[in-house]
Amino acid sequence: MASKDSFGAKSTLDVDGTSYEIFRLDAVTGDGLDVASLPYSLKVLLENLLRTEDGADITADDIKALAGWDETAEPDKEIQFTPARVIMQDFTGVPCIVDLATLREAAAELGGDASKINPLAPAEMVIDHSVIAEAFGTPEAFVRNVEIEYDRNKERYQFLRWGQTAFDDFKVVPPGTGIVHQVNIEHLARTVFTRQVDGKLQAYPDTCVGTDSHTTMVNGLGVLGFGVGGIEAEAALLGQPVSMLIPRVVGFKLHGDLPEGSTATDLVLTITEMLRKHGVVGKFVEFYGAGVTALPLANRATIGNMSPEFGSTIAIFPIDEETINYLRLTGRSDEQLKLVEAYAKEQGLWHDPAAEPRFSEQLELDLSTIVPSIAGPKRPQDRVALTDAKTAFRGSLVDYAGPIQDNTGYDEAVEESFPGSDVPSHDPAQSNGSAAPSDHLSAAPKDGGRVSDPIEVTLEDGTTFTLDHGAVTIASITSCTNTSNPSVMLGAALLAKKAVEKGLTRKPWVKTTLAPGSQVVSDYYDKSGLTPYLEKLGFNLVGYGCVTCIGNSGPLIPEVSAAVQENDLAVVSVLSGNRNFEGRINPDIKMNYLASPPLVIAYALAGTMDIDLFNDALGTDSEGNDVFLKDIWPAPTEVEDVIRQAIASDMFTKGYADVFAGDERWQNLPTPTGDTFTWDENSTYVRKAPYFDGMDKSPSPVTDIEAARVLLKLGDSVTTDHISPAGNIKKDSPAGTYLTEHGVEQRDFNSYGSRRGNHEVMIRGTFANIRLRNQIAPGTEGGVTRDFTQTDGPVTSVYEASQSYQAAGTPLVVLAGKEYGSGSSRDWAAKGTALLGVKAVIAESYERIHRSNLIGMGVIPLQFPEGQSAESLGLTGEETFSISGITELNEGRTPKTVKVRAASGEKSVEFDAVVRIDTPGEANYYRNGGILQYVLRNLLNG
Repeated sequence: MASKDSFGAKSTLDVDGTSYEIFRLDAVTGDGLDVASLPYSLKVLLENLLRTEDGADITADDIKALAGWDETAEPDKEIQFTPARVIMQDFTGVPCIVDLATLREAAAELGGDASKINPLAPAEMVIDHSVIAEAFGTPEAFVRNVEIEYDRNKERYQFLRWGQTAFDDFKVVPPGTGIVHQVNIEHLARTVFTRQVDGKLQAYPDTCVGTDSHTTMVNGLGVLGFGVGGIEAEAALLGQPVSMLIPRVVGFKLHGDLPEGSTATDLVLTITEMLRKHGVVGKFVEFYGAGVTALPLANRATIGNMSPEFGSTIAIFPIDEETINYLRLTGRSDEQLKLVEAYAKEQGLWHDPAAEPRFSEQLELDLSTIVPSIAGPKRPQDRVALTDAKTAFRGSLVDYAGPIQDNTGYDEAVEESFPGSDVPSHDPAQSNGSAAPSDHLSAAPKDGGRVSDPIEVTLEDGTTFTLDHGAVTIASITSCTNTSNPSVMLGAALLAKKAVEKGLTRKPWVKTTLAPGSQVVSDYYDKSGLTPYLEKLGFNLVGYGCVTCIGNSGPLIPEVSAAVQENDLAVVSVLSGNRNFEGRINPDIKMNYLASPPLVIAYALAGTMDIDLFNDALGTDSEGNDVFLKDIWPAPTEVEDVIRQAIASDMFTKGYADVFAGDERWQNLPTPTGDTFTWDENSTYVRKAPYFDGMDKSPSPVTDIEAARVLLKLGDSVTTDHISPAGNIKKDSPAGTYLTEHGVEQRDFNSYGSRRGNHEVMIRGTFANIRLRNQIAPGTEGGVTRDFTQTDGPVTSVYEASQSYQAAGTPLVVLAGKEYGSGSSRDWAAKGTALLGVKAVIAESYERIHRSNLIGMGVIPLQFPEGQSAESLGLTGEETFSISGITELNEGRTPKTVKVRAASGEKSVEFDAVVRIDTPGEANYYRNGGILQYVLRNLLNG
């Protein structure tokens, strides 16, 4: 739809003989409107509103509100953001494509042309979340892990390959290629986007939303992108805007240069610590100042990637000469480079090191103060200077192997989770232990000084050693934060070379894995001749994908795992990733540390966290001399020399020339053809979604809710992680029972994440979190409720109760306290709620995105009157509810309140609930029964 262009912003930009239609930011003028001093990120949003102004969802008043941004105000103005494209990883992206395939089938059933159902915004999926490091430490590890991956995920991959061929504007990067964020920044990102609109070639800032929180890595390239849940991604995919508040923007000023010995990882861990301490949840973070100019693009990407770990929505850098250099290095065309530079300078988006934009809050960092660091043992913001690492480890160990117990595990991980990310599935028990150290190859302390429980272990090949608390059992250079950064990746390889030349080896209890973010890393390792040194230390390639950070680390060495479990040892992982929550990396490992790739190798050589890397030897050389970290740490000039010699633009152009084609294994997958998908009724991974069953071309009038029962009565701060299925599937759960009945062995259950494309599994896991407390069933914990279709309302699973209610034709409601649906914006938190038969949620307050997602699934969010709650109104959850006044929506109006009556025996309670349908777009979604139904009817009737 053409913009109403209320400000006359439409103009043209000529670049090297090509004319582009643009919307000029300097056209927005007037009293109180100061566009020039806006932060870079808000200028990008402003252009977005100018170009998409439709007079309904996006109005001239919205544009004025953004142009007149008050940096001191708290966010309260909602705007509709229309991203240029959508990027997905496979776990969270599969349900989006399932819904799109189901849309096609519904269109055909309603007499429409199924082939016309396509993404309305370009969509790209990178399959990167399914590889597990089962095999490691051998030249065959990569091939073997890919074989296992295909065997486990064949049904999903066949479906995605069909989607790749069936849909326009949808592309799939097959398995074994790279991690979504790195493929995005190296190839998919445009920085300035172009698209034909009404016969004109438009140019505008590249923006994206992604189904992984670390979509923010592309912020390093000046692209405004962030992670969202599946429903917001689907909305964007189908041309619907994403609702957001105009945010506060935190300016982060950089100056100085990184000192020798410090890496991008040390920088990002320092920034994470600073921003977590400052508090940036829900805010934009924007970097500016002279220090930005000195920061390589790869370092900017490393910082952007960690945005979810600070808690910010984005962590963005403006466009400058370094941006252009990186685009050139990674093989972007000369035409694109000229457009990016010309557009950025024309629109005031080019970085001026001396500029001081307006910011809500400001921080400052001198890069020269950065010191080598790690973070752990359980949160990314818990930075420890490397000089203090041994002392800090010993101080933390008492919480894991001493008398002081810390059982927050799962709950803390839930609290610290982020949009679009996968949650951990394990809450390990804690224990004590103490004994004297052994004299031979050992992870036990030589000086005492801490709790110790040395255990003798013999491997299958006869190798014998002593395991103890603090032993490093996983050392992983893993995808995400660092593996786009040649300085730390080549620094690690050079350190490996020097270690091998000194005769050092990894300790035999350490599982070592290398999972780069793209194949280009392997190319420059090979070209530099450094691959053999990494392999000599056991850092063989295990896959190109999201591995250790999401818990796909695979099992420990079997004898090590047995010793850890039998003796409840507090062992350690060291990884170059970004998430180290307790229980997340591996169920055997209690303590997890984030570190740069060179330090990952150093700890693999040491074999223990109980070491001072500045003063303790890593081992001895062939002549028996002690070898220290300083002896093998590469100088910055060495790293820079190898970067210059080993990395060339043609690596990127060749590597990505046919990136969507895949290897023979992908191309030879038996794949259905045709405009609609041939569903396999026996599939336990991919099933036709039920959202359009019985749907008509025109929406039926909305109705009031009568004789409803309460499915759950919940307290405050119930998160989407409490609602949404996550983690492992237990055998005796409703989902486990379903899989068993369909012939799936428990060893093949996989996780809820891998089965997101099967609504039957996901419904059964909704509200099944082991920490959920349903007040209708006091004294219980987990996914249970009472079934009031039966006498006395016996306690049963939430899923089984919902089936009884739906069979009886009884609608359901959920009662909740404050901040309902906070945390990550998980799509299945809303989808599962709707499919369980819930028609309304009544809460004291909502997290904004979950509230919107409920509407997108046809569930009406209502709010108790100000100052009231279920408790103050005397509601027990055993009442029968009637909700009247909803039908006012049929007259084109959204009622401010509706009448709620809750009756139990002779007693009844009445109150006016606030209707939390906040925008005209949301009202349209609800009238249609949900966002998918609204889109389908628009496409059929448009």
